[in-house]
Amino acid sequence: MGNTKHNGPMKKSKKPAPEHWVSPVPFGLGKVKPKHIRDSFKTMWENKDNLGYAANIITKGVCDGCALGVSGLYDQTLTGPHMCTTRFNVLRLNTMPAIKEEILHSDIDELRKYSSTELRKLGRIPYPLIRRPGERTFSRIEWDEAMDMVASKMKKLDPKQYAFYLTSRGITNESYYVGAKVSRFLGTNNIDNASRICHSPSKTALKRSVGVGASTANYQDWIGTDVLLFWGSVASNASPVSTKYMLEAKKKGTKIIVVNPYREPSMDEYWVPSVTESALFGTKVADDFYQVNIGGDIAFMHGIMKHWFEMEKTEHGSAVNHEFVNEHVNGYEELKGKVEEQSWEEIITSSGVSKERIIELAELLANSKNAVFAWALGLTMHSFATDNISQVANLALLRGYLGRKYNGLMPFRGHSSVQGSGEMGADPFVLPGGDFKGDNIERVEKLWGFDLPKWQGDIVGVTLENIVLPEDHERKIKLYYLSGGNFLETMPEPDFVEKALSELDIRVHQDIILNTSTLVDAKEAVIVLPAKTRYEQEGGGTSTSTERMVYFSPEIEGNKNRIEEARAEWKIYVDLAKRVKPETAHLVDFKDAQQIREEIAKANPSYDGIQHLKKQGDVFQWGGAWLCEDGICPTPDGKGNLITVDIPNLNKKPGDFYITTRRGKQFNSMVYKETDPFNQAERYDVLINKEDAKELSVEEGEGIVAYNQFGVFQGRARFADIARGNLGVHFPEGNFLLPKGRYEKFAGMPDYNIAVKVEKADRFNARKDTKYLEKPVEDLETTVS
Repeated sequence: MGNTKHNGPMKKSKKPAPEHWVSPVPFGLGKVKPKHIRDSFKTMWENKDNLGYAANIITKGVCDGCALGVSGLYDQTLTGPHMCTTRFNVLRLNTMPAIKEEILHSDIDELRKYSSTELRKLGRIPYPLIRRPGERTFSRIEWDEAMDMVASKMKKLDPKQYAFYLTSRGITNESYYVGAKVSRFLGTNNIDNASRICHSPSKTALKRSVGVGASTANYQDWIGTDVLLFWGSVASNASPVSTKYMLEAKKKGTKIIVVNPYREPSMDEYWVPSVTESALFGTKVADDFYQVNIGGDIAFMHGIMKHWFEMEKTEHGSAVNHEFVNEHVNGYEELKGKVEEQSWEEIITSSGVSKERIIELAELLANSKNAVFAWALGLTMHSFATDNISQVANLALLRGYLGRKYNGLMPFRGHSSVQGSGEMGADPFVLPGGDFKGDNIERVEKLWGFDLPKWQGDIVGVTLENIVLPEDHERKIKLYYLSGGNFLETMPEPDFVEKALSELDIRVHQDIILNTSTLVDAKEAVIVLPAKTRYEQEGGGTSTSTERMVYFSPEIEGNKNRIEEARAEWKIYVDLAKRVKPETAHLVDFKDAQQIREEIAKANPSYDGIQHLKKQGDVFQWGGAWLCEDGICPTPDGKGNLITVDIPNLNKKPGDFYITTRRGKQFNSMVYKETDPFNQAERYDVLINKEDAKELSVEEGEGIVAYNQFGVFQGRARFADIARGNLGVHFPEGNFLLPKGRYEKFAGMPDYNIAVKVEKADRFNARKDTKYLEKPVEDLETTVS
């Protein structure tokens, strides 16, 4: 397998390109758009008490926002400094002082009046805290006492009865690795992380299709490819610096296509703050939008392939790259048979896109030598997500878009270093350097010096459900150890989640801030432990970007608002291990962060090189510039596999709408603005097609209710350019419509899409009054202000 190295950052084109401008009016005055410059000044003002430290984080640290991997002000894609609002938004988490004691120790019901946004703004957790049943306030507790309490509980429990979870808030590879190792050392495989909830199907699908679980390409491949195709991804909103790469790509002639039910304004027009031309005149991002139904992507791709096979009948080689397929791909005839048996009628009904439009895209791709396919949550948050992504891989394999410059498959990740979480072994299906099975178990046991628990650990959704199992059940979860995370605002069916969290004996929140889930009761104790940020971690830390770049982020000095009692996350795990199993804890002890990196290099052979990262700016890319280089895949026979998939049945009844959750001005579940600067939508607005609204006699701004057997969502109609029959609601506000217990069949992540009925609010409530007169349900009586 080839291993071409990445060349490092390339120069930007200096030539302005008026053909891509949104408007000749400077700064998009009069347009609905983000106010980047104003936001930047606001960030300075927010951090004014710690400005020197804030500046050091921006200029020396690796971004703890999105997963592009900007180190200091620079990245490996383009020369010149990069700035973005996502990074500015999370900056205050690292610079703010501790929460004022009088607020921190106020009555729990007073604290519960705050939203997560307000709790975040209160400041950092200053020292360990505890709250026992019946206690109205958190009280201060010493580290030793807190850790002894957790350890003595763990000693009493069967390891199947506790679980670990790590979120994606800037946690380093070192912490993921030690967390993964310590959980197995303590005897549990119940360990999971936030990235698996978002992108596990990407990994599962790519592994079965091409044998790798990561992006096969890098960002430079966008710049100059023929087609850059985004499926269900709002890259510009999630990772603003990526729009800079898109602008460069357009200048080199790349066509950008977006496949998404909603014509996301930020993928249509964007003002890139650190490119003068774009900051002034804006950039028309996408060349074309294909507004596919929610859940209609598989059918849409079947349509593209169906047309390709029709083209092949007229002229061999006009659509399929036979040379690549014959040499590097299995399953061609089976796939062809599967595609040809799909009728155009089924394809059009499921996808919601006309035959003419599908043919148009099929021909564009057939005539393109190079393409990069990137996707995000629009493909991964379905019960058939693995099939969605294998279908994307099918398109790439038929055209040979793999293993060379300007080509590849890219799961577009949202958060800094989430790529590293699974690669460090922090999920129930994996160990460092491979899956939790066979030879890899033996290899890791030999390296670690202890036996691993052999039972299959549960995923986060299941561990939450297992909290409410009968008392004597061997898998009843009684202790949950959380490093960050807020299940109340990220998991389906929040009411159930709250009940489950309160039924735990002990809940540990290792975090930098309070959130709404920290305030839920527990049967014996809620313990809160103050963690250090990635910039405070002694000996620095590393994070892995979407394109497999492993960056070193140094420890940054000069924090005026230092939290004296905060500890590095990995050190807390080691301390826990020493208290639970003192006699063998030397097996998981690390004297410093460098020692962890040295072990990571052995545990995950792809990461050989991480041990040499020692100072600011140090970086290496595992796997080289392209995975599957020259078409050779790390599968048993070296070939990629075409996978036949069915068009999913969404059980959509006439008159049903399909709903999906979208993010606004937010970062994961952290909301930064109540109004989305791109479309002015507020948090309870329901994005609906104007024609659909007309049929329901709904005016814009009118109260409407979306409901199903799981929940009721009261909001306001906001007309949007969204495919008919589809609705968009904000996450987490819309999670009440999503039931627990529905998981993707291969990767086990929750499904965030569901069918609902829609009615005018007054009609729904009037009907409800006649029907339920005898027992009003008070939570439905409240109106949305």
